[in-house]
Amino acid sequence: MLSYADDVDAMTSPDPRSPLVFDTRVLGRRAGSMEIFDVDAQLSMEMGTDVIAVPEGDVIHVDLRLESVLEGVLASGTVDAVAEGACGRCLEPVSLPVQAEFLELFAYADRAAHHQQLGDDETDQCVLEGSLLDLEPVLRDAVVLALPFQPTCRPDCPGLCSECGQSLTADPDHGHDIIDPRWASLQSLAAGEGSDTSSPHIAQEKRN
Repeated sequence: MLSYADDVDAMTSPDPRSPLVFDTRVLGRRAGSMEIFDVDAQLSMEMGTDVIAVPEGDVIHVDLRLESVLEGVLASGTVDAVAEGACGRCLEPVSLPVQAEFLELFAYADRAAHHQQLGDDETDQCVLEGSLLDLEPVLRDAVVLALPFQPTCRPDCPGLCSECGQSLTADPDHGHDIIDPRWASLQSLAAGEGSDTSSPHIAQEKRN
């Protein structure tokens, strides 16, 4: 019968069926041994920010090299994906290719425990789960760092009109007549005098 702790471990442990989880037993824990992987993986959740992200369900491509070192397994390579979002200037949809490099050491659990006992604990250190290496969190961080802070549909996108929100791409000659506020009251006064022909004072002058 499974305990609560077993259920928690099952939820947090890497799924060996995931295309982004690798069994490092192929390296044999021999320093210097290396394996290369060429992987296409479908995302179980999006990677990115609220502004732009690689959508859930999209396929990313990963070129991966795993190297056995004294402390653990060094994972390095590149990830290629396509991010979707909105232009930060005109708000039109944008689709941007993304390539990010990554380099991360996954420590052997016993080596990590040894360093912890010595007081040399690294809270952000990646640790192998048994022989399993879960690459997804590393790829997620790499993709987020590679995404633009403010994506644009093109480098010279003119954005939106600050007065009415009209797209300046669709209407490059778009503009508004700007009235100096110092003249606005005089202009309204002149317009009122020119149109007020029914004033009793004016009617009296005409009769005289």
